[in-house]
Amino acid sequence: MSLAVVHTRARLGIRAPSVQTEVHLSNGLPALNIVGLPETAVRESKDRVRSALLNVGFTFPARRITVNLAPADLPKEGGRFDLPIALGILLASGQLPPDALADYECLGELALSGAIRPVPGILSAVVAATAEKRRVLVPADSLPESMLCSQATVFGPETLAQATAHLNQSQLLEARPAIAAEVSATAPGHDMSVVQGHFHARRALEIAATGGHGLLFSGPPGTGKTLLAQCLPGILPELDEHEALEVASIYSLCGQRMPPWRQPPWRAPHHTASSTSLTGGGSHPRPGEISLAHHGVLFLDELPEFDRRTLEILRQPLELGEVCISRAKHQVTFPARFQLLAAMNPCPCGFLGSRDQPCRCSPDQIQRYQRRLSGPLLDRIDMKVTMDRLPPALLLQTSQQPPESSARVRPRVCSIRSRIDQRQGCMNAHLEAARLLKICQIGSAEKKLLEKMAHSLKLSGRGLHRMLRVARTLADMAHSEHIVEEHLMEAASYRPAWQSP
Repeated sequence: MSLAVVHTRARLGIRAPSVQTEVHLSNGLPALNIVGLPETAVRESKDRVRSALLNVGFTFPARRITVNLAPADLPKEGGRFDLPIALGILLASGQLPPDALADYECLGELALSGAIRPVPGILSAVVAATAEKRRVLVPADSLPESMLCSQATVFGPETLAQATAHLNQSQLLEARPAIAAEVSATAPGHDMSVVQGHFHARRALEIAATGGHGLLFSGPPGTGKTLLAQCLPGILPELDEHEALEVASIYSLCGQRMPPWRQPPWRAPHHTASSTSLTGGGSHPRPGEISLAHHGVLFLDELPEFDRRTLEILRQPLELGEVCISRAKHQVTFPARFQLLAAMNPCPCGFLGSRDQPCRCSPDQIQRYQRRLSGPLLDRIDMKVTMDRLPPALLLQTSQQPPESSARVRPRVCSIRSRIDQRQGCMNAHLEAARLLKICQIGSAEKKLLEKMAHSLKLSGRGLHRMLRVARTLADMAHSEHIVEEHLMEAASYRPAWQSP
């Protein structure tokens, strides 16, 4: 047999499109040519493959070898095609049975010694291969990651020799079916019991967790904005298996350590982060912080200290739930359905509006500081809460009843979130405008009140819809099918009229 086909997967964003590795042996001067839009690392694989085959004990054919990676218009990068190319050569030269790889897919980088090294993006490839009912050969170091996919059957050879021994059935590897990963018993972040007072802000945090709403804390330094924000992970529900696999696939693509299984990711980039690190990019596009926060929380502390152009990039992902990165040769889309949580001071000195300490900033300094946040970005944040310093006597009091802990708040959030998901299949914050008016049932009196609020708060159409989504969450928390006036009034209290930047 002088022609062999081995199935593998490329990497295109979070997707893993199918690639057929076609190997043909023909007469002519000995050579190995790789075609099909290979990049440098793929073209260099011919030297790695040749050395690996020889060092494992196979014969490298002294013939003209042509390797085609189809489809030809899909860019191929990285060392993931080393193993498919090597196995294709062995099949085409008759050193492996013709049907050895009939229902397999494989990927991995080869060392010169024949060892199989891990490559990024394994999990998304395993998920795609499982959907087509194929077994998968992956590097042994990638087995724990690969086994997160339910219904997948994976084999993890450490070397090319082990892979070939398994395929010719001389020494079978143990089948490694997917197993359920252990769910972390403790959520990251702080417990809400450490936050004294601030009942309005605690209530807002629970609303944000229940409906998936964006939330901005504003107040002087030392009021507990960051501390309270870091309590959010402890009251969020676990991800379902599909969401957890999406999150794990993104981290696999980046080669980063994955968050605990089924825990919503928490990302808190420093305010010096560049636009590329936040949204992703590069010559070979990689996910940024907003994609690493997919199905989780993106926390931006000291929000006005971020570069304004960097923050403006968040506007489209906040609406669409994805970010599209275009390059000259191809376009890559990464998921970015994150919950935005932010904290800021009201002015450069931080004491504007404080009861305890006067503000030292001039009106011009305050205006320049507030202009760092554009109106369109602020309009996309569902809720804003102003916090002030608590009296020292309250902070030092020990006889009072301890604040409600995250362990008590989280069951409430999970229960209501479950009912919301059963009703509409998504969180209230992600309701499309067309479905929003159908699900948010309001009477004529509530409609008139809503119109007055929209006029007095100068709400845009987007702002009105976002306030209505918060009101829907408040109604769900009150176990009410209809939105009533008290829900609208409380939702309006979390959306004050923004100062014009």
